[in-house]
Amino acid sequence: MKRLALVGLALALPATAISDEHWFDNLLAMARPGGADDGAWFEALKDAGDDELLYRVLHYMPKGGDLHNHNSGSSYPEDWLRVALAQEERGYVYYTKTRIENCRDYDKAGFPYLLLFRNIVAAEYETLSDCEKNEYTRLDQLDDEQKEGWLNSIMLDKPSEGREEFFGTHWQRLNALWENPHIRADLLVNNMELLKADNGLYLETQIGLRGARRPDGQPISNDEVMDIFRARLAQPDALATGITVRVQLALLRFLPSAEDDLRELYAAGARHADLIVAMNMVGREDNDFGYPRRFLPVLREMRQKYDLRLSIHAGEVDEPNAHVRDTLLLGADRIGHGINLITDDETMLDMRNGPYLVEINLISNLLLGYVVDYSQHPFPEYLRTDIPVALSTDDRGMWDSTLSDEFYVAVREFDLTWDEIKLLGRNSLEYAFVEPAVKQKLIAEYERNIGKFERQMQSGNLAKLGEMPETRGFICARYQLCN
Repeated sequence: MKRLALVGLALALPATAISDEHWFDNLLAMARPGGADDGAWFEALKDAGDDELLYRVLHYMPKGGDLHNHNSGSSYPEDWLRVALAQEERGYVYYTKTRIENCRDYDKAGFPYLLLFRNIVAAEYETLSDCEKNEYTRLDQLDDEQKEGWLNSIMLDKPSEGREEFFGTHWQRLNALWENPHIRADLLVNNMELLKADNGLYLETQIGLRGARRPDGQPISNDEVMDIFRARLAQPDALATGITVRVQLALLRFLPSAEDDLRELYAAGARHADLIVAMNMVGREDNDFGYPRRFLPVLREMRQKYDLRLSIHAGEVDEPNAHVRDTLLLGADRIGHGINLITDDETMLDMRNGPYLVEINLISNLLLGYVVDYSQHPFPEYLRTDIPVALSTDDRGMWDSTLSDEFYVAVREFDLTWDEIKLLGRNSLEYAFVEPAVKQKLIAEYERNIGKFERQMQSGNLAKLGEMPETRGFICARYQLCN
């Protein structure tokens, strides 16, 4: 009844009131004539049908944490290019494949030879034949068309692209760029800056330690990589974000060496426990060589020595299986994605009002085709049956999206209430792996911030909101919010 009444109020306002900049104040006053407010201001906002105003409110709204994101996929392509070009002072010069001249015989011309915009370091470039060298362009010498192609190559920007493009080419194109630990560190700070721009407080991101190399291709140890991260996080621009950051170590789950890799990463986590708070297993779940129970023996072995939390990708598939249940058996406290949890009734019951959180990634799940429409997404079922959930960005740079976009999608597609939005914000901090004292400070700061914002909105004072932010490609293409 309240929703119908608010719609009626909006329709009842004279045209002059709606065209006036204070129309929302008028609607709000009519919605709560006694001055009480139980989220009526947000219902009035939704019913008014002003998509741009709704987006502004959700953008400037204080947020908590982003608990599920890959540092390698969180920066936009233009940030990747900027950071990569700045590496020459450290001795890293990059080339990218801009043409294919058929330099290899048919039986040697498969993947990755045929992959355009695959990046290599100068030391590898010098080993190529003259024919293959002619296929590459220095990254700082791309013309406008090549630069546009390069930028688009690490973003899902076409309707035909989906999980095969994402899993099969994006990371392979980055290639030598991701082997540079300074790029990893610079992008971590960029990730913090992007969360700050979205009015968040806490970043818990998945990073890679292994595979780092010097310009000449020589390996860099895990501890040296951590030293590079620490030095970068101590610089003024990182400190200026005010973002609290902790990291999870990412393990590619389907590699033949995954068990030994896990032992190596657990040891690294113990040596850097002030910054590393958890382990995560990444990679396609439909590659069955990475099935969860494969890792039960080695994780039990590791718990004999180490205390490191687990937040593992599970249920990021579009067919029923027991991966979520088995991942909880591994000792995970949080589930990344959890789309097919809804097919497992017993585990659904076990997770209600429980200690386990599902990290929800709405934009990722749609673009990778795990749902073809949001009406298929189980998020509202989890939220409204008291399974703890929080919204997160996954690979925002490759979706061309933001954390604000995730909230906008949730409100537009599932008609969230203001109390549900606040619950999502609190969950993103209460289920964080940060140490308890810091967690309590973050929760207290969030409560202060969201309380102040709520009072501002209850008063109808929209003038204190900033201008409409520049929107990214996903929200423009799907909801026509473009500027």
